[in-house]
Amino acid sequence: MASVPRASSLAVAWAAAASAAFAQSPPPPEPGASAPAAVLAPVRITGRAPADAAVAGWPGVPLAEAPVAATTIGEREIRDSGSRRLADLIRFDAALSDSYNSQGYIDYLTVRGFVLDNRFNYRRDGLPINAETSIPLENKARVDILKGTSGMQAGTSAPGGLVDYVVKRPLAQPLTSALLEWREPGNVLGAFDLSRRFGADDAFGVRLNAAAERLEGFGDGTRGHRHALALAGDWRLGDATLIEAEVETSRRAQPSQAAFSLLGDQVPRVPKPHVSLNDQPWTEPVVFDGTTYSLRATHKLGADWQLVAHAAQQRLKTDDREAFPFGCTAGDGTYYADRFCPDGTFDLYDFRSENERRRQTAVDVRAEGRVATGALRHDLAVGGLRSWVKNTFEDFAYNFAGTGTIDGRTVLPPAPDKVFANTDRHERSTELYARDRIRLGDAWAAWLGVRRAHIERSAVDTQGNGATSFSQSFTTPFAALSFAPAPGQVVYASWGRGVESDVAPALPMYANAGEALPAAKSRQVELGWKGATDAWDWNLALFDIRRPSWSDVGACDGGDASCTRTLSGEQRHRGVDAALGWHQGAWSARASMQHLKARVENELDAALDGLKPTNVPATSARAGLAWAPPAVPGLALSAIARYEGPREVLPDNSVEIGGWATADLAARYDLRPRGTGSTAWTLRVGVDNVLDRRAWREAPYQFSHAYLYALAPRTWRASLEAAF
Repeated sequence: MASVPRASSLAVAWAAAASAAFAQSPPPPEPGASAPAAVLAPVRITGRAPADAAVAGWPGVPLAEAPVAATTIGEREIRDSGSRRLADLIRFDAALSDSYNSQGYIDYLTVRGFVLDNRFNYRRDGLPINAETSIPLENKARVDILKGTSGMQAGTSAPGGLVDYVVKRPLAQPLTSALLEWREPGNVLGAFDLSRRFGADDAFGVRLNAAAERLEGFGDGTRGHRHALALAGDWRLGDATLIEAEVETSRRAQPSQAAFSLLGDQVPRVPKPHVSLNDQPWTEPVVFDGTTYSLRATHKLGADWQLVAHAAQQRLKTDDREAFPFGCTAGDGTYYADRFCPDGTFDLYDFRSENERRRQTAVDVRAEGRVATGALRHDLAVGGLRSWVKNTFEDFAYNFAGTGTIDGRTVLPPAPDKVFANTDRHERSTELYARDRIRLGDAWAAWLGVRRAHIERSAVDTQGNGATSFSQSFTTPFAALSFAPAPGQVVYASWGRGVESDVAPALPMYANAGEALPAAKSRQVELGWKGATDAWDWNLALFDIRRPSWSDVGACDGGDASCTRTLSGEQRHRGVDAALGWHQGAWSARASMQHLKARVENELDAALDGLKPTNVPATSARAGLAWAPPAVPGLALSAIARYEGPREVLPDNSVEIGGWATADLAARYDLRPRGTGSTAWTLRVGVDNVLDRRAWREAPYQFSHAYLYALAPRTWRASLEAAF
């Protein structure tokens, strides 16, 4: 087996992680309030979130009580960690991992070893969105991540989990804050957040968020920029009705980071950070433009019921461009379809897919409330979701430009002719759902949910050929039983199904390029225990997930129509996901881990049956420690460490990359001068990958090709925030 030496053992990683933390200091007081004592805020508690967490599935039920595993990452954690994108939040939970996370490109997330589908597994305030874009975090109050099958909450979706971006809304008290941040090697961010209420009895509220950033990647030729602007408002019509509206627009333009690959059968050394395989004179940035707006009305129907109507539309435009390394032809004529040549050369393609248009519209109407039937108490939600998806494209370029080298210095001519047909796709779906928490006394509860979905999909290529269409209906049920052995604790057992589908890549090597494939079912069984006391919180889940898998069948050697994307078997992931937190006075600590037994089963290719899936570490860990020195009021020191085990690079498990461990350090200082109405200042300083660990971070296997992405080098950052 060709491999690289493994990183430090799990025991060493946990020892290093003893100095890490997810905690942070409390926020500055509201204007006019007195400064608090220097007490460190409690650590983030996995599975505990406000009652409006849509990923829970039951409105009004906190995640802490729901029979699901989930994690919530709040605005303060996002800001203190310097996180800019979803991929940055992986540091907070051992069940989260990377998957094809390239600088300057779309965020992909792996949960419990499964890659989430960017078309179906993402929500914004509970409504479906397309995540094939860049999503800013400046106007997000928090990010909720469900871990496990999400068929009850989402209909069509991959089984790993569900991500919900929760938008900032107007606050009860005035807020004005400004942030300036610098980060290596030259990124500069400015952000602004304003919230006001006005009118009789403060009936109207507005929240404005704006951000602009100069982007400077570590790789050569990766300079870019981005900006975001968001406005949210609400109108309280008496005590019974609330109207909420918001709009968000953003743009990001930056050349993406091209992945490395195997050199023949060998895993190469990690290159220096400045090396970019996408650095050609004709390289252009990937550009993401997006606008999303929504309107939500909530009306109380008496003391126990309310009606919610929520509608949103998302409009995306993307120019996807890259000098794309893929396979190679060796000097002896040998063609390597899934890796680079042993001598460090590769085939470089000029890829340009411009003016990609994606539009998604969703309308959800539901009634939710409480009712009693004899001795049983029910928390009910019934409703329907209607969504429309329209994705239109233009012909694209994917042309051989020449032979590149892994030093990134070989200059090649462009080949921009757009001669390949892309695929326009349309979809309509109607989903009806019902959920019921049946409280069986004070300690026991039964949880029932069902979603009935009907989807209609059609596709045709941009040259008017290959029209396809199909419709399908399916039901995704969920059932659980929970018991509360003590206040603040819950033990549960759950079972659920999910449904997902795949689309063949719109590349000429696929005989069914761009074709939508029929949906297939997944299922999950989970046992969990979570709870909290004054000093401790914990979360433990044992799970067994079976998911259908799609594979590329055929020669897949790069030739036209040499590959067919098809349903080929399933992946089974059995594992444990655990987290433990502690806080006492000025100290807090937290650790989380996930251990997976992931296997490929019932594969069309018998040689792969029983092997490990690619890019899935068997063991992952996060741990930490934080301290707010009593002698220095306002100061908080924290650190965070990560460990991820080895990953398989190829489906036949013949090559793997080693595990790795990193540590991040941070300091935060809150200062409020004496006097009412004075400005509160917050200074943050941090360093990620403090030991400058060099390792291959992940090894995604996509489009029948092995990719390698490296850890980011040691990175310093500093910011200053003022709250008026």
